[in-house]
Amino acid sequence: MKMGFLVNPIAGMGGRVGLKGTDDVSNKAFAMGAKPVSPVKAVEFLKRLRELELTEKISLLTCPGVMGREEVESAGLKAETLPMSIKTKTSAEDTKSAVKLMVKNDVDLIVFVGGDGTARDIFDALKGKATRTVLGVPSGVKMYSGIFAASVLDAADVVQAFVDGDAQITDFEIVDADEEAIRRNRLSTKLYGFLKGPFVPMRLLGSKQVSPETLDEHENQMAVARFVVEDMKPKATYILGPGTTIKCIADLLGVEKTLLGVDIYQDGKIIKDVNEEKILREIRDWNNTWIVLSPIGRQGMLLGRGNQEISPEILRRVGKERLIVAATRSKIQGIEGGVLRVDTGDAKVDEMLRDYIKVAIDYREWRLLQVL
Repeated sequence: MKMGFLVNPIAGMGGRVGLKGTDDVSNKAFAMGAKPVSPVKAVEFLKRLRELELTEKISLLTCPGVMGREEVESAGLKAETLPMSIKTKTSAEDTKSAVKLMVKNDVDLIVFVGGDGTARDIFDALKGKATRTVLGVPSGVKMYSGIFAASVLDAADVVQAFVDGDAQITDFEIVDADEEAIRRNRLSTKLYGFLKGPFVPMRLLGSKQVSPETLDEHENQMAVARFVVEDMKPKATYILGPGTTIKCIADLLGVEKTLLGVDIYQDGKIIKDVNEEKILREIRDWNNTWIVLSPIGRQGMLLGRGNQEISPEILRRVGKERLIVAATRSKIQGIEGGVLRVDTGDAKVDEMLRDYIKVAIDYREWRLLQVL
């Protein structure tokens, strides 16, 4: 089998520094101290392929330099390199050119490491060639599209199923959010179209489901919010994750929340739109700090997508016992497989968070959900 492999080296860099994405702001992300995410995940994915003994069954075709060749060599593998040149700072056009060359080389599967912006670029490059099979290794900030595996290791399992003929080929939504709108505290998403990809149950999560704007949904959100607020400790510090349910909690507290960002609530005041560095600087007592989260609709992702400001270091300091999870009944019912997922980028932190966790689903009502 011939597999095309490409890496968007800047994908995901805007997460921990609070930029809500990396499209058009990579220079700012670098200036803020952001570190590359995709190359590390790419190497982890390739090493997993080797562990599964798939590299004996796959012929790799990759991009030069940081778009694939360097990661292949770091993983101790061999690959044919596409005859293309890239600049030090890669662009969407490099991704599109690589995909077109992969199609010319008749690859069976295109695997990319990136986020929604990368998926959109691949969609643009494949117009008229929608039969090409694509799989995303998650490395962006948001990843609302359905083409992504749940994690790096899940992506390798999907490739194995594809090679063995055990994966069903289906259409996945390619969705991207307007990052500039997100930075202005407004969620604006667009369905660009569909890409064909290998489907393996519980290994791909589907596209994000936006919370319905109905009276019943809002009443359920407010009931959950009252439950959480009544149990909050007056002298404690709370890190508030993104989302409309968490915004309802902030509304009851009488503070203005960053809808799609992370905020700190302490001493009756809000510190808005914080990144990892500011959280680490502002928290005074980690033993009296709590994190309040709501999973992504349908995907069930609790940590690692859209809230990377809450980094593994922060999670280690707070601990699983001081995580508060809130979600409406409809959101829980709509989650694929009925389980929550974490993908923080740190295997030990992910393991710490796994097992089961209580989720507030209504006023004075919990549900116990498994975390994978």
